[in-house]
Formats: sequence, structure tokens, C-alpha cells
Amino acid sequence: MSTSEINTIYENEHFLVVDKAAGMLSIPDRYDLEKPNLIKLLQAKYDELFVVHRIDKETSGLVLFAKNSETHRLLSLLFENHTIEKRYVALTENCPVPESGIIDMPIAHSAYETGKMTIHKKGKPSITYYKIVESFKRFCLVELAPKTGRTHQIRVHLAALSCPIICDPLYGLRKELFIKDIKYNAKNADFEHERPLLSRTALHASSLEFNLYGQSYKIESPLPKDLRVVLNQLRKWQATLKL
Repeated sequence: MSTSEINTIYENEHFLVVDKAAGMLSIPDRYDLEKPNLIKLLQAKYDELFVVHRIDKETSGLVLFAKNSETHRLLSLLFENHTIEKRYVALTENCPVPESGIIDMPIAHSAYETGKMTIHKKGKPSITYYKIVESFKRFCLVELAPKTGRTHQIRVHLAALSCPIICDPLYGLRKELFIKDIKYNAKNADFEHERPLLSRTALHASSLEFNLYGQSYKIESPLPKDLRVVLNQLRKWQATLKL
């Protein structure tokens, strides 16, 4: 991928917001610095660029970069003070109960699995607001607003509600989603050579809202094609309840 292929959602003299594709690292991999990543690609175009935040490799959506050290300082403070409104959308197994609410569960590094997080009473305070956007017989479209920024926070919180994100390799029920998983009474023989509808974590960073230098910003990213395909199949084959 080149810088010309990166989808820039918004840019001014202070900062840059890009729409990261699923599968792309936000920052260099700690073990393999040669793996393609957003910051390295963008630095080929911009003389100076600062990482403000990042999202998981398999998560798609908005990533914010500062163009100078002062803007980086101010934006970092906004994140630290939880005054940047972040919104995500996820496709999940099952639907959370109730239809909207607050997930307030502390998160810590797993003592048993490297790279995995877990709910633990001695973990760091972690809060996520959620609401169901559309429900299906076995799946759900959920909007989420994390108020803290713990590693894998949304993924861990949804899994704790028995509603893991579809195709989440760490906390989910499956690594790939097929049409036979959506269609009722589907016979496996009919889908023997089927390609998966989805093989990445069904999570998208959809919105950033904040104030900077006396101006208000709300930057949004539409649901990407792969998640729209899954959503359309769910609407086609599973009765929905729109809330």
C-alpha cells in the first residue's frame, strides 16, 4: 500500500484523520519493524507526524495523527482526560441485555495467556457505554462508546456479556463467518467450497468528536464494505428487530 491508497477523511494544518483498513497496523510491530504500518507510510509524505492514538490491527476505522508537537500534546491530553468522544460499531454474537447500558468491569493483563486481557477485580477501571442498533436471531449490531482506553477494552467487555465480536480471534466463538452460519437449516454439503464472508474482527472505529483550538469537530467513517456485506446477509436471512 502507498500513501495514495490511504483514505484521508479529514486534514487541516493541525491534524490528520485517516480511515484505516482492517489488517493494517497503526504503528510499527514491536517484533518486526518492517511490517507495513500507517505511521511509516504517512511519514513518507509528511515531514512531521505524531501518533495520538491507535486501534487494533484487525479493527477498521478512524485514526488520528497530530502534525506538530503542540497539537500532539493537546490531543493527548484530551484522550487522557476522556474528553474525546469515540464511537465504534460492532457485529456480535448474541445481543447484550438490556438494550443499552454501561459496562463497568476492570480489565487486567491475563496471567495465563500472553497478549490477552481479562476481567479482574484488581484490574484498571474500564467503562464502555453501549446500545443495540439492530438485533437478529443470533447476532447483533451494537454501537459503543468507550470512556476509558484499555487494551482490547470493547472486545473484552462484550465477551464478558457473552456477546463476543464476530471473528474475534482472542475472545470470540469463531475465526471465520460463513453464509451457512447465517442461513437457517443450511446443509454443510451445500457450502463445501464456500469462502468466508468475514475473517477479521467485526469492529469499526466510526466516529471521533472533540474540541481543539476553539473549534468543534465531528469526524465520521461509514461502515466498510466487508461489514456491510455481513449486515446485508443478516437482514436477508435472519428476522430483525429494529430498535
